[in-house]
Formats: sequence, structure tokens, C-alpha cells
Amino acid sequence: MNRRKSIFAAGLATTVSALALTLGGMAAPAHAVGTVDCDGWVHNNNPDHGIAGCQNNTDRTVTFRAEVVCGWAPDVSGQWVTLAPGQYGESSGVCAVYSSGVGSVGWTIQ
Repeated sequence: MNRRKSIFAAGLATTVSALALTLGGMAAPAHAVGTVDCDGWVHNNNPDHGIAGCQNNTDRTVTFRAEVVCGWAPDVSGQWVTLAPGQYGESSGVCAVYSSGVGSVGWTIQ
């Protein structure tokens, strides 16, 4: 009889733990829907000018800026741009005149 009670108690504890984990998982906050889609490029007429453009496909406001890698000169960061859900925007930076031009364009999202 004692063995049945301990097996029942162990089974009950397992069931309660599983139920608590399930309910705890349901109470977790929801994550933002969608993504922020960005692309970087060099200006057609100025090889020292890097541009990053982003489309906010989430359900929250995001802020981003361009990160421009400059050859033979310090890298530069563009202005911060805030995008509401569904909005598109661009940030850019210009390398120093003694630079060998834009090596790449990236972005930072906050």
C-alpha cells in the first residue's frame, strides 16, 4: 500500500510540474512580429558616400543608423533614423576625402 501512495505522489508531482511549465510558457511576453529588412550600398555618383536603407516590418518602433567602412580613413556612422511600423528610411555617411572610398556599408539597429 505504501508503494502505491509513493508512485501516485510521484505521478501527481510530475503532472503538476508539467502543468506549471505549460502555463508559465503561455504567460511569456509576445515577440515583435516581422523583421527589419536593411540593405547597404554606395552612392552612384560619389564613391565616398555609403547609404543604408531599412524597412520596418515589425509591430514596434525601431531606430537604426548606417555604419560605413572607409578605406585609408576612419570609419563613419550615419545619423540615427527612427521608423514606425511599416515605415522605410535611409541613413548615410561620407568618408574623408583622403579615403580610398567606401569598403562596405552595414547598419546598427536599436
